[in-house]
Amino acid sequence: MLIQFARNTCLAALFLFQPLFSGVAGAAIALDAPIPVGPQVKVGKLPNGLSYYIQKNARPERRLELRLVVKAGSILEDEDQQGLAHFVEHMAFNGTANFKKHELIDYLQSIGVKFGADLNAYTSFDETVYILPIPTDRPENVERAFQVLEDWAHGLAFDDAEIEKERGIVLEELRLGKGAGDRIGKKVWPKIFNGSRYAERLPIGKEEVLRNFKPDTLRRFYRDWYRPDLMAVVAVGDIEPAQAEKLIRAHFGKLKNPRPARPRTYAEIPAREDTEAVIVTDKEAGGNSILIRYPVQAVREPDTVRGYREQLVESLFTGMLGGRLQELAQQAEPPFLRGGSALSKLTPFYKSFNASAAVGPGGAPRAIDALVRENERARRFGFSAAELERAKKDMMRSFERAYAEREKTDSNAYVGEYMRNFLQQEPIPGIAAEYGYATELLPGITLDEMNAYARRTIPANSGKLVIYSGIERADMPPPEGPALLAALAAAEKAELAPRTEKALGTTLMETPPKPGAIVAESEDKALGLTRLTLSNGVKVILKPTDFRNDQVVMSAARFGGQSLYGDADILNARYANAIVASMGLQDYSPLDLSRVLAGKAAAVTMGLSGYSEVVGASSGATDIETMLQMLWLRFQGVRRDEDLFKSFIGKQVEAARNRLAQPGARFGDTLVATLYNNHPRAPRPLRPEEFAQISLDRSIAIYRERFSSAKDLTFVMVGSFDVKTVKPLLATYLGSLPTPDIPTDYRDVGLRPVKGVVKRAVYSGTEPKSTVSLTFTGDATFSEAEQMRLQALVEVLNIRIIEVLREKLSLIYGGSAGASLGRIPYQSYSLSVTLPTGPENVDKVLAATFEEFERLKREGPTAADLAKVKQNWIQNHRKALRENGYWLARLQSALVDGTDPAAILTHEQRVGALTPLEVQDAARRYLNTENYVQVVLYPEKAAQEAAAK
Repeated sequence: MLIQFARNTCLAALFLFQPLFSGVAGAAIALDAPIPVGPQVKVGKLPNGLSYYIQKNARPERRLELRLVVKAGSILEDEDQQGLAHFVEHMAFNGTANFKKHELIDYLQSIGVKFGADLNAYTSFDETVYILPIPTDRPENVERAFQVLEDWAHGLAFDDAEIEKERGIVLEELRLGKGAGDRIGKKVWPKIFNGSRYAERLPIGKEEVLRNFKPDTLRRFYRDWYRPDLMAVVAVGDIEPAQAEKLIRAHFGKLKNPRPARPRTYAEIPAREDTEAVIVTDKEAGGNSILIRYPVQAVREPDTVRGYREQLVESLFTGMLGGRLQELAQQAEPPFLRGGSALSKLTPFYKSFNASAAVGPGGAPRAIDALVRENERARRFGFSAAELERAKKDMMRSFERAYAEREKTDSNAYVGEYMRNFLQQEPIPGIAAEYGYATELLPGITLDEMNAYARRTIPANSGKLVIYSGIERADMPPPEGPALLAALAAAEKAELAPRTEKALGTTLMETPPKPGAIVAESEDKALGLTRLTLSNGVKVILKPTDFRNDQVVMSAARFGGQSLYGDADILNARYANAIVASMGLQDYSPLDLSRVLAGKAAAVTMGLSGYSEVVGASSGATDIETMLQMLWLRFQGVRRDEDLFKSFIGKQVEAARNRLAQPGARFGDTLVATLYNNHPRAPRPLRPEEFAQISLDRSIAIYRERFSSAKDLTFVMVGSFDVKTVKPLLATYLGSLPTPDIPTDYRDVGLRPVKGVVKRAVYSGTEPKSTVSLTFTGDATFSEAEQMRLQALVEVLNIRIIEVLREKLSLIYGGSAGASLGRIPYQSYSLSVTLPTGPENVDKVLAATFEEFERLKREGPTAADLAKVKQNWIQNHRKALRENGYWLARLQSALVDGTDPAAILTHEQRVGALTPLEVQDAARRYLNTENYVQVVLYPEKAAQEAAAK
């Protein structure tokens, strides 16, 4: 279903969770009424068993989202096939019946479909999904796209030579995934899955199988499981349903199921009977975590309104319990850094209640005690009427927003629904029905019902799995299993009292401020803008749009920022806005603020960056005044809260400490230190001990110095609003902002990249993994045209990285180039290339990369490669022109950079005029092999081997 308040699989992240819910709707319906398939989608099945889902949808325009969904993943692999479900997915891009070798990628790139960002696929335990977005401006694109899907379904070439080349790429992907998470996972998955086959069929597979399998073993998996009765085609977007159905029948109607067909069964997960503690540590772990997993239970998606109503209850329960745990995390010395309890899915058909937390200095037993006590408190005493009312308001507002956007929802959202319907039988009644169901059913959910649900859902005296996963540190030994189980048992038996909650106000502001006035107004009809000047000097640019029905975004920026403060104050300036935000607003803590704002969609952020100050805000169409009130209050003062400050700093210290355990930390730190020659303003993560230098009072003072005045701010507002209606609100809240005189220009602090060629090697990590980083910097001439040339160079480099280093040489799984052109504090550029690989391949990767640099400088890009870049840009721009966020960013950047905002209207023409010679000249300017920084990460073992020699 469209609205998903909480759906996750344990496999996405071991100790992350979300509420588990998806809504459905109707009017005056019986609870036992079946949930129908909505009228917005045509669902069918061919005689051979292939399912299909078709929906005409107008957003984004001239685009069709296609998926081939296969109910086959790693769980179905035979012993000699472990990793080959995923390998088959790779081979879909290496030759098919109608696209030889890499012709498929070449063709799709030529029509603007970018490999990786657009064209992609994934393999999980129970499914493999192929992702194909297609521009529909030419009819032949659509016809060929369905041919691609058909080829994937039954026409993969499996050329022996291509299999061998892809073997190296898949092994690089395997290498890339190695690390603490992988090592910890291999130890805990068997416990989590409790002896199930899932623990033995991780999608990446086994290295020995990947290195040694015979091509026929790969073909056998494809032959057994890629069959129409296990497939679905999803087509959502710019296509007539009759045309889509005709194409599906033409391309898939002739597919046949094998005879005999292997039965498609689903692995079971046995319920746990005994309580057990598992302790797993690794010196490179990214933090310390606790997971308490209660017994698993089989689950199926609701097929009646009664089942849907139960999921509404479940979502309300999860939200209320999560709010309580969030409150604990805001203590001065919290029992955990963050925590939560929820029902979550292990696999499509199994779920369990679990509690998890990121563990801080208080240790695992204290975290367990806090988690279990709150779960027990909810089980014994339930929730309050105020908690339930807030949860209902928030949920109903989510339904309202989704319903308001029912004609302007992206095709991707619908695609996800229909995939889940095919894979998990999730109902798909459509948002109109969902909204109706929620409107009717939510008010009838009572507090007694919620409290009974809590007693039923949090199992008492049941077998549990307690997993501690943490950093292996000499100064902090891990907890003992018996201590964890003792903490759990004590918390379950502890004497508890019902939770109490202080009374809160119901509004942010009792009385609006005395309004200012609009003193000047003009229109820019070409861009659809209204420009206002307010009586306090604040300026506003308004762009009402019909892109969304319930979205308003706003921003403002000016120069200044951290640059106005000396080195002694840089840490206070850097964290000032985050500290102030962590303490709440006006008289409300962050948690209390969320309670006051229950049922509203509004947010405001303030940022103090290196050379500027930024204000960001967003709201629903009916919550604009709330957003403006929040913004006004941010300029009026600061809520000082010593406990929340201590909590904030403690979490930052722990995160910094955890980061240092990871091999990438030394690599990243060395890169920044080398690039900026250890400058004190270099943009590097802080070390744990450096947070002691941050002062609450000085951070507040800096915030007040910069955000007690709105001088020289120009606000840009884009979205679903009426200019006439918002003008009085803007005069009231923005026109009354204080504007005392403050500095509003930046100061050049002398931060510059190092000159010449500088090379460093970093030895960190136990796995045989390396990363190559190349960074080119220097002076540049800033302009929009030059930005386009630089970005074109980067995109061509990304194409060549994939074609040469991955597909031709099999040296990497993935890599990327990126670049930026800056104007502040001086006109400059930075171009970086990052290439993960094996330590034995570093020299080959460097040689091949620099060979590509020289080829681009010598020959420029091919016309075909540049055409791929330009077509992708044109497609993306057309889509972005219907996005509020895109217009906001372009209008704001025009203000900051002093460029012409009307350039947005001529983007396609300027892209079309870009030539290979311009990109070649850019390569010569920016790929300066006499001025770059090279940093290479090697495993620790490499340093030891070098020393032994």
